[in-house]
Amino acid sequence: MMNKANIKRQKTMNKKIIGRILLALSVYGIFVALVITFYDDSPDQMKWKDREAYNRQFIAKVTLDNFTFEQALTQLGSPDITEARTIDEVNYQVMFYRTQHVKSDGITTQDECTFLLFVNGALKEIGLGDNYPEQWGIVKNHSIKSKNALTID
Repeated sequence: MMNKANIKRQKTMNKKIIGRILLALSVYGIFVALVITFYDDSPDQMKWKDREAYNRQFIAKVTLDNFTFEQALTQLGSPDITEARTIDEVNYQVMFYRTQHVKSDGITTQDECTFLLFVNGALKEIGLGDNYPEQWGIVKNHSIKSKNALTID
């Protein structure tokens, strides 16, 4: 049977345990708040494997005509490769983001990327970088389609 001294000691022990648990939870909460507040999780700061995975997942979710050039810079960071051209007062911007590892040579090439074609700031086409024709074939094809669409109407 417990006497009054043992009961008092048990209550004191329970208070200490509860106090330590509350202290640990408080410290954990402060740590989480600091990480959320000060950790910059931008694509530019990621390791290359993490950035490739992030780029693949993000690009898979974007929709044509509803994603802008500015959103790409904000959400994906600076492109690995970029090209720009204006044809007949239409601005074309092609941004290449690394989405797959091909060769460990320290150089990002088009075959390791997914391209995003923006026409006047709106996303019009997405494709694998190794399917991007040299010498602006996609831009030429797009401008021909646009001209044909204008003449048909």
